[in-house]
Amino acid sequence: MTPDKSKIAEQFINAIPHCKSLNMKLTNIGAGVAEMMLPYDLRIVGDPETGVIHGGAVSALMDTCCGAAAMSHPASPSGTATIDLRIDYMRAATPGQTIHTRAECYRITRSVAFVRATAVDDDAENPVATATGAFTVEGIK
Repeated sequence: MTPDKSKIAEQFINAIPHCKSLNMKLTNIGAGVAEMMLPYDLRIVGDPETGVIHGGAVSALMDTCCGAAAMSHPASPSGTATIDLRIDYMRAATPGQTIHTRAECYRITRSVAFVRATAVDDDAENPVATATGAFTVEGIK
């Protein structure tokens, strides 16, 4: 992937207000692959009794990471938008731990990029959630 494409994807993520508000960080990006993290923060706890991060914050992280993977694919010429995203929650994230997501754009057509992702906390062998999605592709002729 060209440095320009990587820079564009990073600027895209940094410009999204909810990414800033949730303190999401892009940690790696390359040809059709993106990795992001969501630090634990009491402001995004969904259940004060358990301290578990709200599922909506995890969804936002996975959606954004998938979009970055679609944008960074070598055959993707520009921006993207979510068409469909299915997230399967397997367990609650452990309170106090950062959530890491890795997304891969595994197929791209003239109009759709297909992406899958996994979210984990410190227990990387036991995913918090997985996702599969379809994202728009603009400009391929």
